[in-house]
Amino acid sequence: MNCRHCASPLQLNLVDLGNVPLSNAYLTKQNLLASEKSYPLRVLVCERCWLVQTEDHVRMDELFAANYAYFSSYSTSWLTHCENYVAEMAARFELDGASHVIEVAANDGYLLQYVQAQGIPCTGIEPTASTAAVARSKGISIIEDFFGTRLARELATQGKQADLMTANNVLAHVPNINDFAAGFAILLKPKGVATFEFPHLMRLIAENQFDTIYHEHFSYLSLGSVIRIFAAVGLAVFDVEELPTHGGSLRVFAQRADTGEHAHGGRVDSMLLQENVAGLFDAASFAGFQKCTNKMKNDFLGFLRQVKEEGCHVVAYGAAAKGNTLLNYAGVGPDLISCVVDRNPAKQGKYLPGSHIPIVGEERLKESRPDYIVILPWNLREEVIAQLDYARTWGVSFVTAVPSLKVL
Repeated sequence: MNCRHCASPLQLNLVDLGNVPLSNAYLTKQNLLASEKSYPLRVLVCERCWLVQTEDHVRMDELFAANYAYFSSYSTSWLTHCENYVAEMAARFELDGASHVIEVAANDGYLLQYVQAQGIPCTGIEPTASTAAVARSKGISIIEDFFGTRLARELATQGKQADLMTANNVLAHVPNINDFAAGFAILLKPKGVATFEFPHLMRLIAENQFDTIYHEHFSYLSLGSVIRIFAAVGLAVFDVEELPTHGGSLRVFAQRADTGEHAHGGRVDSMLLQENVAGLFDAASFAGFQKCTNKMKNDFLGFLRQVKEEGCHVVAYGAAAKGNTLLNYAGVGPDLISCVVDRNPAKQGKYLPGSHIPIVGEERLKESRPDYIVILPWNLREEVIAQLDYARTWGVSFVTAVPSLKVL
């Protein structure tokens, strides 16, 4: 395989998580009777441009099908994050009723609802029918399509260029990252700005966040690799912020390289220095990731087996994609975790891919009163513990497995 960005041959291995099903391919009871597709999940590092990326095995339309079940609005902390983002961007870039905001991967309207509330015209681009329908029910204009240069040119020809484009947690989700990034250079107005949020590779490596690796994430991004990719398509990065979301993310600000007027900020140089010190541009820094991943898997599996022998009842919370990576790599099934509780009705009544653990509503938690609750979306640990605080009345303990096993 060659690098998705620079086409160099890929030889450096980061981690091999074996053959696993797609993390968001939730199963119905009927599906359980059929054979389940699984694909190799191996991540490689380009030693020329330092883009970290999965091997090619799955088509994009398989990953983001019409019945896609990830809805962004079920996390209250994420909604607060997005509301604050809209207020900050509107003030910083002086957005008003004469402006136009475009969000790529608008999902269920979780962010554009706040743009709309400020009276700023906006458009969402979202390829999955299930989430697009929810966004439209909120009165948001949605284009149901995949984003890239083709769509960008169509919209630009229609006079729909943007003052602000936002792309949260989608830059890592595209197989053709060059074409995707080039679309922003086409669709931005001459003085427009695009922001991109994505989990930071530096945090993934430092904290061994291996469960954030799944087929939907084609790329694992550093600021250095993003700057190279953007520069190749006519975008210039001028600012960056560190965020606590998703276990540690970056928000990158970019503009058209030919017409943008924002000065290059010192935070960009500071972050590049941090990445260099962390070894993100040095092959040796990636060598120990597989060994650490195996230890975390074994620690988690050992804990579950021990508490089962003690007669304890364990459930999980949050039918998250990262949780499916953990469960499938560890080989955990319903014998060790009886069910996973999730607030999303689109997931309830289904089963996790690979592990076949049933997904249930929160009422099951109150009925069964488990001894342990494993929080699969560990990045939302505080939010989940606060939401389930009532479980403390029967002496429950909360558990996270990443970045290390903790019983709280």
